[in-house]
Parts: sequence; C-alpha cells; structure tokens
Amino acid sequence: MSSVGTSKGILEIAKFGLYVSVPIILMYSFANNNKNLQKIIGTRPYIVYPPEGPRPQSPEELREMARELARKNNIR
Repeated sequence: MSSVGTSKGILEIAKFGLYVSVPIILMYSFANNNKNLQKIIGTRPYIVYPPEGPRPQSPEELREMARELARKNNIR
C-alpha cells in the first residue's frame, strides 16, 4: 500500500516542491535584477589582508652578514 494518496504523502510532496522551488526562485530573482545582487554583494565584507611587511634579506646579504660575524668571532 502506497502512502502517496494519504495526507502524509501530500505533505512530503509539498515540502519537496518548496525545497526545490525556493532556491530556484531566489536565484532567478537575483540573476534578473542586478541592483539586488549588487546590494547584497556590497553589504558583505570580504577578506581584507593586512599591509605587506618588510621583505626578508636576500641570501647573498645573509651570507655576507654570516661571514662578518665569523670574522668578528675569529678575531676575538
């Protein structure tokens, strides 16, 4: 015996129709009205990265600093 003819089956069909139709209607309304889409996008904060910090020294500069420290340690 199928439960499609009962009130429980009709309720399930109505819920499924609602679950499927709401996203479709919302996407259709935003896709056709660009002002709504821009308003929604404008109110949402996006990722804001902090300003870029100082760059690390190049490998050549680091090697030169290591040589100077080695020379200073050898002199002592």
